[in-house]
Amino acid sequence: MTYFLPLLMLLALIAGIFSGYPVAFLLAGLSVVFMFVGDIPLQSFSLITSRVFGAVLENWILAAIPLFIFMGLMLEKSKVADKLLLELEALFGSRPGGLGLTVVIIGIVMAASTGIIGASVVLMATLALPLMLKQGYDKSVAIGTILGSGTLGILIPPSIMLVVFGDVMQIPIGQLFAGALFPGLLLGLFYALYIVFVAIFKPQKVPPGKPLEKGSVGKLVLRLLKNLIVPALLISSVLVSIVVGIATPTEGAAIGAFGALLIAFFNRQLNWRVLWESLKDTCLTTGMILILAVGATAFSLVFKRIGGQDMIESAAGVLGHSPYMVILAIMILIFVLGFFLEWIEISFLVLPLFAPIVASLDFGDAFHSQTDVMIWFAVLVAVNLQTSFLTPPFGYALFYLKGTGIPGISTGDIYRSVVPVVGMQLLGVLAVALFPAIALWLPSKF
Repeated sequence: MTYFLPLLMLLALIAGIFSGYPVAFLLAGLSVVFMFVGDIPLQSFSLITSRVFGAVLENWILAAIPLFIFMGLMLEKSKVADKLLLELEALFGSRPGGLGLTVVIIGIVMAASTGIIGASVVLMATLALPLMLKQGYDKSVAIGTILGSGTLGILIPPSIMLVVFGDVMQIPIGQLFAGALFPGLLLGLFYALYIVFVAIFKPQKVPPGKPLEKGSVGKLVLRLLKNLIVPALLISSVLVSIVVGIATPTEGAAIGAFGALLIAFFNRQLNWRVLWESLKDTCLTTGMILILAVGATAFSLVFKRIGGQDMIESAAGVLGHSPYMVILAIMILIFVLGFFLEWIEISFLVLPLFAPIVASLDFGDAFHSQTDVMIWFAVLVAVNLQTSFLTPPFGYALFYLKGTGIPGISTGDIYRSVVPVVGMQLLGVLAVALFPAIALWLPSKF
């Protein structure tokens, strides 16, 4: 059998994943085992070592990752979201669905400022979910709204996932940031329309809160603008500087990290404990990403040497001459993998194997350049991978919300609530697939 070894390597990977063994060590271990099984010369191991150091550990672009993580953690600890929630809830909460819309808006703001899914979901669940349940919101609507808007941070720039994509696929990160902005906002719009739809047809599921006092609207708007303008200026300055090429991703991330420190300081939230916790969490998250990158680099190199790349290209050829069928098959595979793996694992494992195949596809006149194809494909994968946080049994956003320990919320409630959110996610993938301009219009302007 021509492709016996690569198939065996994939089956061993799947078995290892279901065994619960850490994926990073599983990837590295399998690469060593199949070097011997595939009779690959030991001298080839030096190629893996040089690739790990040259493409991962010495890659200056990846230095943006810990800076963006630190920026997000500091903004989360500076209580920006807490203040915005209070002001927006007072402004919109008196209408049916108003509190739900408030949560979506906060989710978009948090997505652009933190990009840390765990922090966003836990913070919004802790702050907003008890308030929504107390106001009489249906459990499914409340939980689904928090889960959907809480996971936007992995897509809306500045996103560490897009930094990883840019490095793995060799795409300018500024163009990826520009390409993912509208799809991320489109998903936010879907969540908002979901709340509006429920408010119109089933208002009892999203009841209004206390009515506004007369003459208080103006004061609320002023307080809202005051709390929003500083983080908005910081985020926009970071994004614009990277997208237009004024600063590299690493420089833009450094500016953002320093600005987040200043915001925490002026909000009187900066102390040694907060700084230490932020630095510790930054190091842990960065270490997890890097160790996965090392393991996946070794795995992909060995997999290709034993014929894995040829096997994947042959499988793509079986799908016929339609490039869209190949894209559809890749999207289905990534969606299924999202049930069992995190986005980091999928990114480092799948993208190096499939990106060359997508680059070789002929889309005719549908795209202006090969760079447009790769940006479109990267954004498609990014929108698709957001569902990996939401799909059971291993959707991490589900575990984050359950871990908050809010009374009356069962695992069954969470699983049921996520169904319409995943549906909206897939609708977002379909929209970007059918209308590539959603992802390509903004990058074309720079």
